[in-house]
Amino acid sequence: MKPRTGRTHDFIYLASQSPRRRQLLEQLGVRCELLLPDASEDAEALEAERAGELPLAYVQRVTRAKLHAARQRLTQRGLPPAPILCSDTTVALGRRIHGKPRDAADAAAILQQLSGRTHRVITAVAVASGTSELLSVSTSRVTFAELDAESIERYIASGEPFGKAGAYAIQGAAGAWVKRIDGSYTGIMGLPLFETAELLRAVGVRC
Repeated sequence: MKPRTGRTHDFIYLASQSPRRRQLLEQLGVRCELLLPDASEDAEALEAERAGELPLAYVQRVTRAKLHAARQRLTQRGLPPAPILCSDTTVALGRRIHGKPRDAADAAAILQQLSGRTHRVITAVAVASGTSELLSVSTSRVTFAELDAESIERYIASGEPFGKAGAYAIQGAAGAWVKRIDGSYTGIMGLPLFETAELLRAVGVRC
């Protein structure tokens, strides 16, 4: 992706609470300021699924919705202009979307379905700068070993599945279950660095 602007930026806004995404941007040497929803925004509503929606369409729609909300936030708060980055990750087993688990029972059900099977992790990244918006998608395939009930129960008790698409974090204890990856490890974590760097360079961010 070729640069579309001659301007360079010293920092970007990251519209995500994920510490993993901040850490991954640090790997690129990109300084970011958080641009998070305030109490009046229903951020979770943006992630609500629509009937019959396929995983790829879902993750692209949610990422664009997050980006548009962040752009409004920037304007309303009167903050200095800079590129805004948003991202969303979902886990898909066939046509079924596995988002963040609602509770322990939901987390157990998700992990039982992923056990011994190959699923997709789809992460969309979007960047807004000025009037332009760019979006890229990374899709990876992850194969889990067979999981026994005790392992699932112990993992849920750790608290790690909550707030994670597919009820797991590959950089955590669940990494021991992964037999094979075909795709982007950082994409599975929540921010594919190759695609992210391409988008940021296209809007004048050095990385």
